[in-house]
Amino acid sequence: MARISFALAALVACASCAAQDFPVTMTVDASKTVGELKPIWRFFGADEPNYATMKDGRKLMAHLGELRHGDVFFRAHNLLSTGDGTPAFKWGSTNAYTETRDGKPVYDWTVTDRIIDTYLERGVHPYLQLGFMPEAMSSAKPGTPYQHSWRPGFAYNLIEGGWNAPPKDYAKWGELAYQWTRHNIERYGRDEVKKWYFEVWNEPNFNTYWSGTQDEFNKLHDYAIAGIRRALPEARVGGPDVAGTGGAFMDAFLKHLVSGTNYATGETGTPTDFLSFHAKGSPRFVDGHVRMGIREHLRGVDEGFAKIAAIPQLKDKPIVIGESDPEGCAACPGPQNAYRNGTMYSSYTAASFARIWELSARRHVNLDGALTWAFTFEDQPWFAGYRQLATNGIDLPVLNVFRLFAKLGPKRINASSNAQRPLEDMLANGVQGAPDVGVLATRTPDGHLAILSWHYHDDDVTGPDAAVRLELKGLGGAASRKVTQWRVDKASANAFTAWQQMGSPQSPDFKQYQTLENASQMAPVILPPLVVKDGAAGLNFMLPRQGVSLLLVE
Repeated sequence: MARISFALAALVACASCAAQDFPVTMTVDASKTVGELKPIWRFFGADEPNYATMKDGRKLMAHLGELRHGDVFFRAHNLLSTGDGTPAFKWGSTNAYTETRDGKPVYDWTVTDRIIDTYLERGVHPYLQLGFMPEAMSSAKPGTPYQHSWRPGFAYNLIEGGWNAPPKDYAKWGELAYQWTRHNIERYGRDEVKKWYFEVWNEPNFNTYWSGTQDEFNKLHDYAIAGIRRALPEARVGGPDVAGTGGAFMDAFLKHLVSGTNYATGETGTPTDFLSFHAKGSPRFVDGHVRMGIREHLRGVDEGFAKIAAIPQLKDKPIVIGESDPEGCAACPGPQNAYRNGTMYSSYTAASFARIWELSARRHVNLDGALTWAFTFEDQPWFAGYRQLATNGIDLPVLNVFRLFAKLGPKRINASSNAQRPLEDMLANGVQGAPDVGVLATRTPDGHLAILSWHYHDDDVTGPDAAVRLELKGLGGAASRKVTQWRVDKASANAFTAWQQMGSPQSPDFKQYQTLENASQMAPVILPPLVVKDGAAGLNFMLPRQGVSLLLVE
């Protein structure tokens, strides 16, 4: 009852909106289905694989699995790196492969099993990256340190080490791929492993990640894919997860996939079930505040789509944007990255995913996923400013946007907003001047309407709220419809605001921790029943700057 009273008060307030608020009209026509809406958001990843098995990592992995149990995927670097499994920034290890003194392979799946077990127990499947190079197999020059000593604030190229070198023996590399796949089938079952995505390495066009040549990477890829397919002929294999759209490197790789001589088999081409590239934004610190770079992010997506669509043999292949983020380094600090804890990140996520869906439709590509490269950094200061989904076990606002995505249905219906920025304008200019107040509407499998709206601007500064009038059509005969709203904004589903209000403690006590956990959770609000007449109805609500809302009309 209290929630209904709160909602009524909000609607009354909206009827006489303050001068600084601005009106927005959104229209949804439930009678017009405009296409499919794939759940491309269900992919996540991180540099540090061992965090997944730690206390906060296990908790967050469970939250990811709850988004869409059995249909969420996680990608991690360093699953084949040599070491004792101790995590560090941009590092992890499993010791999966070592050699005897006379060079015979020794396989130990103890740590990789623990990581994959953690995923599967929580409803998450691997997007399994084969990398990086085990120390015993690395061809790095003598004296090259194997593990890097990078830490936040260091130059990015200091992550280089013996881990990024080609193998001494490609046959041993291919055999490692075969043995790992065979082991996974024995442990988890063929039907489970068939669901996984398999890809080789990360950003091989970037010499920080790959010290070899183009041809050496193509050979690395071919031997790994041949090993995987030898163990599991129906395995879902792809790549190459290049940085950006990959330029000439990606062009040469795609040509090799289609018409090159396979280094492992001698046949023409390489089996490919999906293609992957990365797309990142470029935030800056301007006039004392963060200015996001959604334009650069969307341009990268569009260019990647265009490159794949231009190759007849590959244009219909599923695409996974293997990292799709506001910027390029989750562990890197800096004033330009100060957006991460609060609602700038959450509103950016809503606005960018909406446009990625739109770009895939415009380019007629088969977009399967857009992977968010963010997880958590265990035992770090509270709200430290890393790109992550949770801090010390407390979910950040951005994770709640993925919970809203999970409520969307598979069928997109006609929706428009008079304050939504055109796609071409965002590709040219980003969101400067007027904000982007947009809407996306779907029909759920049980016939309800799920309507997502957002209020985004590139500049992380305060601004007026949007006073939204939502007009609904095509609702059928006269009836009363139940309406529920979920919100993510500065005052709702936001542990960062709650932490600031309690004085930003770096060692919250148990009671404060519970307060933060409660503040992080979305609370559904029951709005007054929607009265339908002649198939139409309307309602008003406020959408604060950097706010995201989802309305469920039953």
